[in-house]
Amino acid sequence: MPIGRVTQVVDCRESMGMGKGGGLAQRGTISEAKSPDVIVIGMSPGRRHVTKPVCDITSGLRREGAQFSVTTLVLNAGSGVPADSPVAGHVLGAYFGLTEKEIAQIEQHKVAILHHGNVRSHVVQKVRFILEHADIKAIVVSQVPIDFEDLAKEGVRTAVVMPPPDRVKTKGMVMDIVSGVTRGQTPGREKLAEVVRAVMRVLKSPT
Repeated sequence: MPIGRVTQVVDCRESMGMGKGGGLAQRGTISEAKSPDVIVIGMSPGRRHVTKPVCDITSGLRREGAQFSVTTLVLNAGSGVPADSPVAGHVLGAYFGLTEKEIAQIEQHKVAILHHGNVRSHVVQKVRFILEHADIKAIVVSQVPIDFEDLAKEGVRTAVVMPPPDRVKTKGMVMDIVSGVTRGQTPGREKLAEVVRAVMRVLKSPT
């Protein structure tokens, strides 16, 4: 039986970064944790690091005493909206997408934390796209308030509201939503605690 400290793995690096301040995660990378419990998915990195609040959530899970391993995935194409989104034609820049490797990496885990910013339609479409391709239980963390009905209207399966059988688009399911987490800023302890509680509920729920 273990005596003393319990090791927790919280890692947001895969390989050396580019330029000054190397060792920080770049787009298209995933950290490897001891056991695939929780994966925190970041939209895209900042100039030198994973975009806040993704790393804050990752480290916050450890600080709150959650006994599981946490992985961070920085999507290679994490900005923009999916090409099949109704709002795709109104958004400039690259399209949001997933590679087959990223889908496989996501599905290795028990629960995914999806953080997708502050535009309601973008958040909903990105969640729909990820869960359309990845069969996993998810917790949505966003800046803008969204609810289960917003997701169900776009065919996303949720634990509270289900779309009509002929409108279901996703394999994965949204189990919980935590709004009010601002992109680019460190979330407060109350919001981190909300995320931790949501993760614990999902991990303890029947498969």
